[in-house]
Amino acid sequence: MLPITRRAVLKSCALTVGGSGLANLLRMRAEAGNGLSRPTSVIFVTMGGGPSQFETFDPKPEAPAEYRGAFQSIATNVTGVQFCELLPRLARLADRIAVIRSIHHEQASHIAEHIVETGFDLRNFASTRNGDMPSIGSIVSRLRGVGPSGIPSYVSLPRHHAYSSPHWIGAQHHFFAVDSDPNSETFAVNNLALTGGLNRERLHERKRLQSAFGANRTVADRTGDAAAIDVFSKQAFDLITGERAQRAFNIQAEDPRIRDRYGRNDFGQRLLLARRLVEADVPFITVRTFDWDDHDKIAERMKVRSPIFDTGVSALIEDLRDRGLDRDVLIVTMGEFGRTPRVNQNAGRDHFPAVNSVMLSGGSYRMGQIIGATDRTASQVTAAPYRPQNVLTMVYRHLGIDPATAFNDYSGRPRHILEERGLIAELI
Repeated sequence: MLPITRRAVLKSCALTVGGSGLANLLRMRAEAGNGLSRPTSVIFVTMGGGPSQFETFDPKPEAPAEYRGAFQSIATNVTGVQFCELLPRLARLADRIAVIRSIHHEQASHIAEHIVETGFDLRNFASTRNGDMPSIGSIVSRLRGVGPSGIPSYVSLPRHHAYSSPHWIGAQHHFFAVDSDPNSETFAVNNLALTGGLNRERLHERKRLQSAFGANRTVADRTGDAAAIDVFSKQAFDLITGERAQRAFNIQAEDPRIRDRYGRNDFGQRLLLARRLVEADVPFITVRTFDWDDHDKIAERMKVRSPIFDTGVSALIEDLRDRGLDRDVLIVTMGEFGRTPRVNQNAGRDHFPAVNSVMLSGGSYRMGQIIGATDRTASQVTAAPYRPQNVLTMVYRHLGIDPATAFNDYSGRPRHILEERGLIAELI
């Protein structure tokens, strides 16, 4: 007779709630802490690959053409502030935006994304998938806990390939991924769907038959892993059958005019889904984009990408305000670095960590300002230098989390959430 493994036990637990996998996910989330009284949230838009500061929020209209690039600057609704012409909607909302033009660090490789996800430089270069520090979303999950909707506190739209791991924070604080495209007519959240031909009646029947797994539970108890398997199964069952979670993810119920406003594309609809999740008190949602690595033909690529970004993010800012959520929700758009000042021989720009622009909107912070400055060719920071860690400090502050909080790592050594945790004074 083959031995019953821990993995098999957990799989059987998941199958008792319809093969959704939620039992296993919720088993891993047992240590979630108590939520805070103030339902603040963050929508963190990662611009994977590194967006150009020139073609977004720090244009240089007086620079030579080989630095300036193909696009003009346009005035915003804040006197003296200009954005790239590719962002007209955000330019009209500049009074509700804060742009930090002076973000910088020293890592020119895409592993700089580790800094954005965790607030730490990657030290173990052999760990190029999981990184070596807990991600900000996992920390939020640990300290904020699962809210009344039952939806996990760290949602990724869609999942990510690197640096999002919880490490010693606890595997139960891994992200909840929604990989399917919410712009699709057949959009469904697989982890909330009943699979294998199940309907709710059969799901209830399957729940009544959980006693059939008693032998497996005995084996699991010997390993010390699953004293709470029945609890996790119940939580997964409740989430699958619970109305609030189902309602939050039911983007098809949204007013078609609102959906049009965000843009009928995967990015715009993920932003809309993020808004629905913060309404369900989910504290940390990452909306991930991956295509900002413009080593060639940057003008052509930006002409396609920028209208989608401009439409979606501006709609999110306006929608949150219209719903009275703009102070509760902080929006951050951030890449791992900026791009080189001089356009290269392939009509693109390469990695450039010395200058990066980060946009924030909402929360209780001071909007309608530019923080920091760069020189005439955006080659170096000339005023108010800040680092990605400072941005994450402000994110934690908005969420009511002290970045000096420490958790023991695998060796038992206390590790602070952030080692560098200076505030961005201009935002307060």
